[in-house]
Amino acid sequence: MSAARAMPTAKNDRRRVMITPEGIALPIVVGSRGSRFGALLLDLLFIVVLMISTTLLLAYLGSGVGDLRSEALAKGDKAIARASEFLVVLWIAVMFLFRHAYFLFFELGPRGATPGKRLTGLRIAARDGGRLTTEMVLARNLLRDIELFLPIAMIVTNSGADNMGAAGLAATVWFLVFGLFPFFNRDRLRAGDLVAGTWVVEAPRRKLEAVLSTTRTAASGHSAATGVHYRFGEAELAIYGEFELQTLERVLREDQPEALVAVHTAICRKIGWEPGAGDERAFLEAYYTQLRARLESGMRLGQRKADKHG
Repeated sequence: MSAARAMPTAKNDRRRVMITPEGIALPIVVGSRGSRFGALLLDLLFIVVLMISTTLLLAYLGSGVGDLRSEALAKGDKAIARASEFLVVLWIAVMFLFRHAYFLFFELGPRGATPGKRLTGLRIAARDGGRLTTEMVLARNLLRDIELFLPIAMIVTNSGADNMGAAGLAATVWFLVFGLFPFFNRDRLRAGDLVAGTWVVEAPRRKLEAVLSTTRTAASGHSAATGVHYRFGEAELAIYGEFELQTLERVLREDQPEALVAVHTAICRKIGWEPGAGDERAFLEAYYTQLRARLESGMRLGQRKADKHG
């Protein structure tokens, strides 16, 4: 398979055309700097709210434990004392998880986006057109400490002094270099994206109800050209999800012969069929119709399959 690549259009245009390893052209829109900044602010706000709420809850529990602590120590019972110590350790662990695991948890999910990104219509994607891997998400989020949290901590630490000193000035320059990094590349990448091989793209909400019009024969799986009747089993349809359905719909709408052949070959190999030639559109229309029916049936039961990795 050929490596995926992104082909930029006009100089200041955020639209790109990604060529996937299967040779399918997918139009995408790179997220704007403003949207990314807004998403980060929202996520940081959510983290702060979670931290404050957890702190207040544990403090409330700790106050109750504290009332019993003195009585327990007077009686020689150390169990209550250990309980108060446990609450402190728990608070430290939870604060650590909110800071480090928040982004990892949501970006490793099927949507590839934190709540802040979802609210601003963004998501994470692999620049090679493949699957967003755990290693990519780990790399881009570990770099966030170097880009954001460490210099901010240094600035805050030195801001109380009359003279910030060399450390404070170095931290400020450090913060500005990484903070302005997205302004110096046309794909709005931060350093973490560059290292991890990811980018942030727009993910507008798309409804599955926008049905592609197909002929009645195609919908029934019958090919008017060859007379072949295409029927796919549960295992063959279970491979793909909503993302692949929308990609297949786009390919059918554009009706480019090269793309039809490429997608037909990729699906046949994936489901274990021997790809033929000359009847690609009938095959794809039948697969599209039956895959859509399966996904809609699952949605009615509260089951959604975002993509083939779901």
